[in-house]
Amino acid sequence: MAIIDTSLEKESRDRYLTYALSVVSGRALPDVRDGLKPVQRRILYAMRQNLDLTPDRSYRKSAAVVGEVLARFHPHGDMACYEALVRMAQDFSLRYPLIDGQGNFGSLDGDNAAAYRYTEARLRPIALEVIGEIDQETVDFRDNFDGTLNEPLVLPSRVPNLLINGAAGIAVGMATNIPPHNLRETVKALLELSHNPEISNARLAGVIKGPDFPTGCLILNSRKELNDIYKTGRGVVRMRGEWHLEDGPRGKRFVVITSIPYALNKSQLVEKIANLIVEKKVPQLVDIRDESTSEIRIVLELAGGADAQLAMAYLFKNTPLESGFAVNLTALVPTQGGACVPKLLTLRDCLRHFLIFREEVVQRKLQFEKKKLSERIHILQGLVKIYDALDEALKIVRKSEGRSDAAKKLEVRFRLSQAQALAVVDMRIYQLAKTSIEEIRTELAEKSKRVKQIESILKSRDKVLEIVRAELALIAEKYGDKRRSRFAGEESELEFHAEDYIVEEDVYAIVTADGWIKRIRQGNELDSTRLREGDAIMRAHPLSTRDAVAFLTNKGYLYVLKVVEFPSSSGYGEPLQKNLKFRDGERIIESFGVKVNGGKESADYAWMVRDGEQVLLASGRGVGFILKLDGLEGVKRNGKRAIKLRGGDELAAACLCDPAVAEEVCLFTALGSGLRIKPTEIPQRDSAAVGVCLMGIREGDRLVGGFVKRADENPTEIPQRDSAAVGVCLMGIREGDRLVGGFVKRADENPKVILELASGKDTEISLADVAAGRRALKGNKLVSGDEVRRVTVIFEQPPASEKQPSKLYEIKG
Repeated sequence: MAIIDTSLEKESRDRYLTYALSVVSGRALPDVRDGLKPVQRRILYAMRQNLDLTPDRSYRKSAAVVGEVLARFHPHGDMACYEALVRMAQDFSLRYPLIDGQGNFGSLDGDNAAAYRYTEARLRPIALEVIGEIDQETVDFRDNFDGTLNEPLVLPSRVPNLLINGAAGIAVGMATNIPPHNLRETVKALLELSHNPEISNARLAGVIKGPDFPTGCLILNSRKELNDIYKTGRGVVRMRGEWHLEDGPRGKRFVVITSIPYALNKSQLVEKIANLIVEKKVPQLVDIRDESTSEIRIVLELAGGADAQLAMAYLFKNTPLESGFAVNLTALVPTQGGACVPKLLTLRDCLRHFLIFREEVVQRKLQFEKKKLSERIHILQGLVKIYDALDEALKIVRKSEGRSDAAKKLEVRFRLSQAQALAVVDMRIYQLAKTSIEEIRTELAEKSKRVKQIESILKSRDKVLEIVRAELALIAEKYGDKRRSRFAGEESELEFHAEDYIVEEDVYAIVTADGWIKRIRQGNELDSTRLREGDAIMRAHPLSTRDAVAFLTNKGYLYVLKVVEFPSSSGYGEPLQKNLKFRDGERIIESFGVKVNGGKESADYAWMVRDGEQVLLASGRGVGFILKLDGLEGVKRNGKRAIKLRGGDELAAACLCDPAVAEEVCLFTALGSGLRIKPTEIPQRDSAAVGVCLMGIREGDRLVGGFVKRADENPTEIPQRDSAAVGVCLMGIREGDRLVGGFVKRADENPKVILELASGKDTEISLADVAAGRRALKGNKLVSGDEVRRVTVIFEQPPASEKQPSKLYEIKG
C-alpha cells in the first residue's frame, strides 16, 4: 500500500472540484446541442437501441427501461432515473413530450406517478427525431461506466430540443432554467439565422415572440423585457392564468379559469383560493370548484353584483395564479478540444450552437453515406469485372477446397480485392442471370453518381446548410402546432386596491399575554371567548376590520398589523409571530388600536392612536423618551425600531403621553419603588433614540411599568417632591415577591394602585403614597420584605356597550 504525502486542504479541494465537475457535466445541465441531460439521453438511447421501443411497437414496463438504463449506462439511483422518464412523458411538463406513457404518469394536481412496475412506456415519433441518425457515425461514442458498451456523447437531434422543451437543473455553484418554446417559431428563427449569421438578438426575439408553455397562460412581459431576457440570458417571465365570464342559472355568474402558469400545482392553487373565500378575504367570490378534465377548468362563483375584475385582481396579487418563471439560459457548450463547459447563453447563442451542430451532423452523415457507397461500388466493380469470365470463375470455385480458398484463387486470377472476391464467392447462382448483371451495372452507375453529388455537397457549405434548412422545415411541418401561451396587452392589467376586499365589520381585535391574536364580532361576549390554558387577554381593542393594531415589543420594535389579518376564530386564534417577523425572544409589551383615516373611534377607549400621536417609552433600566408616531401604515412586517436599547436592556413600558393633557408620569419597579415626574422633563423625539434616564434603578431592580396621569385626574393628597426625593415605601414586600407588569383602568378622579404579591395577597395604595420628583431619581421604596407580582392602576372604567368591552383585562406576570 502506497502512502501519499499531501495536505488535507489540497485533497479536499481536488476531490470537491472533481465532484462538482461530475455534477455539472454528468448530471444537472443539458447539452446545448440535443437539449438533454445525460440521464435523459441514456433513457432515449436505451429505449431505441436496446429495447427497440419505437412508436410502432408495443409498450414495455417502465421498470424494464429503468433497469436497462441503470445496468448499462447510468449507475445512479433508480428513482431519479424513473423521475426523468416520467417528466419526458408529461404533456404538462414538456411542450413536446418525448415518451408515450401508459398508466399514471402524474398530474397537474401534484399527484406522483405510479411505481415503475405499473406504468409502461415507448418512444414518441418526435423522440426518433431527437435520436436522429445515431447509426450513421454522426456523433462520437465513449465507453460506458464499466467499459463493456459504448454510449453516445450527444444525440444527433434534428429538433432544437433545448428551446422547444426547455430544461431545469441545479448543479454545484450554478443552475439552469430554460422555458419551453413553440417549435414553428424556433425553426423559423433557425432559418433566419442560417440565412443571416449576423442577425441580432432583437430580430430573433421578434421571430420567437416568447416562451410557449404547455399549460398555456398569458405572458405579461413587454416586448422590451423579453428582448432583454433573450439578450442577457437571464430575467423573469411573468405568467398569469386566463379566465372568462360565464352566465349560470338563476342569474348566477361564474369566472372560469382556463389556464394556469407553468409548473404550478393546480390543487394547491384551488386550495389557496378556497381558503381566501372561507376567510372572506375575497368578498366578491362565494364558492370554487375544480371541473378540470384533460383541460383546465376552475369555476369561481361570483357574489351577487360583484365585480369579476376586482376578484381576479386580488387572486393575481395574492395567489400563484400570477407568478414568475426565472429564466437562466445556462447549458453545456462544446469546446474545440471536445469537452463541454457550462456557459450562460443568449437566444442567438442557443440557435447558433444548434445550427453548427446540425451542420456537423449533416456533414458526418454524408461522409458516412459516401463511405458506404464507396464500399458498395467497390463490390459492384468486382462483380462487373468477373462477369465476362463467369465460366472460368465457376471452374475455379468448383475446384477450390472452400470459401477462403476460392476467394484467394479468384483474387490472384482476376486481380480482385479480398472483399470483391468474397462477394463473388457468396453470390447465388440465380444472380448470374443476365437481368441481374444489368441491375448491378445500373446500381453501379447510380451509386457513382450519388458519390459525386455528395462530394459536391461537402465542398459547399451553402449546400450543406440547404440540407439543414430542408430538414428543419420538414420537422416544423410534421410536428409544429399553434402557440398556446398568449401575450397580454396593457388593457389586461388589473389595478389592485386592498380596501376593495375588506368587508367592514365591528370587531374586538384580541391580543393575549402569550402573544396570540384573533378577532371576534363585538356582539360576542369577551368572557366566553376561548383562550389557551394559562393565557389571558392583554387587550381587546374595539375596532373595525378596516383598522389596524400597533404592537411594541421588549426588543424596542414597533409593528403594525391590519385587523382584517387577525384570524376570525372562535378558537384560540394564532400566534402573532405567524404574521409578523419577530426576532428571537421578542414578546409584546403593549398594543394600541390604530384608526384609519376617516374612521370613527370611541372617546372612552384609552388605547387608540393615530399618526402624529406621542407615546412614552421606558426601558427596564429606567431610560426612555417620548416618541412621535409617524408612518404607521408604512411599517413592514419585520417592524420598525422605536427605541435604541443598550447592553441587553429591554423595553418595559409604553403608554400614550399627550403633552396637552398629561400632568405626571408614574413609574414603578419590580422591587416596589415608585416615582412621579413631570412630562416636561422628558425629551421628545421623532424617531428611534436612546433616550435619557427617567428613573434611577437600584441594583438588582428593574422598571416594569408606568402610566401617564392626565391633568383632569388630580388627587389632592398626592405629595410633590423635589429632585432629590427618594419617595416613600407604599407597602411591605416579602422576600421572593416581585413587581413584573402594569395595567391601567379608569375608576374615579383619585387613581388607585393595586399591588399583587407572590404570596397571593392584593394591597391597594394611593398615588399620594408615590413620591413626586425629577427624572433620574430612584424614587421612593413602596414595599419592603417582599416582591410585587403585578401592578394595576385603576381609573374610570368605560360604560359597557356593544362598541366597548364589557370587562377590561390585566396583563398576567
